[in-house]
Amino acid sequence: MKRNIKRMLYIVSALLISPFTLICLMISVVLNKDAVFSSFSQLLSLLPGKVGVYLRAGFYRFTLTSCSPDVVISFLVLLSQRDTDIEKGVYIGPQCNIGKCHIGKHTLIGSGVHIMSGKGQHNFDDLNIPIKEQSGSFEKINIGEDCWIGNGAMIMANIGANSVVGAGSVVISEIPPFSIVAGNPARVIKSRC
Repeated sequence: MKRNIKRMLYIVSALLISPFTLICLMISVVLNKDAVFSSFSQLLSLLPGKVGVYLRAGFYRFTLTSCSPDVVISFLVLLSQRDTDIEKGVYIGPQCNIGKCHIGKHTLIGSGVHIMSGKGQHNFDDLNIPIKEQSGSFEKINIGEDCWIGNGAMIMANIGANSVVGAGSVVISEIPPFSIVAGNPARVIKSRC
């Protein structure tokens, strides 16, 4: 019964937010898709409580590459890239910044986590060009299923399935599956196997 009520709430929320979703998609045809998407994401992040969670799920379901209808995207979460996949049962805590990534099913992301679009977003090699004018490259970060990422972590590399990332950790190298990592830079401190 509870599952059916939740399913109905997600459907109603998707319908309620559909004018907002359509406006975003129409403006994206003319302007930079990620810039438009990011602006709409910022506005939606301000909606508090369960209403905000359901409306964000309804919006992201139709604007991201893929997004399960049952995700929980909390208050003040900013998504900056449309090329993002969020699978079933994902929880994203308040005040996160999410870049270009794939988040596997049943993954928990604590508050204040930053998932960057790789570690090459900004170049700074040419001393004759200001850093803000130097190009960079975006990489799609993969976070495996059933992971737990602690509060305040910064993710710049892939994380294998069934892994735990300690609070405040900075992940700059790929993490193998079933790992427990912590530190800056994050290192494997234990295996879950």
